[in-house]
Amino acid sequence: MTIGGLDPAALWLAAGLVFGIAELLVPGVFLIFLAIAAGVTALTIWTLPDLPIGLQLAEFALWSVACVTIGRRWYRQYPKDNGAPTLNEPALRLRGQIVTVTMPIIGGAGRARLGDGEWPVRGPDAEIGTRLRIAHVDGGVLLVEAIDPTA
Repeated sequence: MTIGGLDPAALWLAAGLVFGIAELLVPGVFLIFLAIAAGVTALTIWTLPDLPIGLQLAEFALWSVACVTIGRRWYRQYPKDNGAPTLNEPALRLRGQIVTVTMPIIGGAGRARLGDGEWPVRGPDAEIGTRLRIAHVDGGVLLVEAIDPTA
C-alpha cells in the first residue's frame, strides 16, 4: 500500500530523520524518542507493508509512549547535571587531588607539584615534600589544606 504514491515505510523513516535533526537543532531530549518510535514503525511497515494507516499511527503512538517512558526513567537514574558545576571550569576538577610541596609555603604562599607540572599554591605553611589536598582553585592558584590523617 502506498500513500500518495510514496512507500509508507520510507515516510516513517523520513519522519524519524526529521525528528532526529530537529533534536540536534533544538536539543530538548524529547524529539529523539519520537525519532526512535518512527524508526521502529518504519521497520514494522517494511515487514508488514499492508498495515492500515490507523494501525501505523497507533503503533507510532505506542512506541512513542514506550520510548519516552524508558527515556524518562533513564534520565532520572543518570541526571544531566552530573559534573555540570565544573563543566566550564575544568580547573575546579582538581579539587580533592593531592599535591606535593616543591617550594616551601611561607606566609601562605609557595609552589607544589601536581602531575607533571608545578602550580602556585596558597595555604598553611609547609616544608618541601609535604603532601596537601587541593581545597579550591582561584584563577591559576591552588588553595590547599592539610590532609586529614583520620580520613
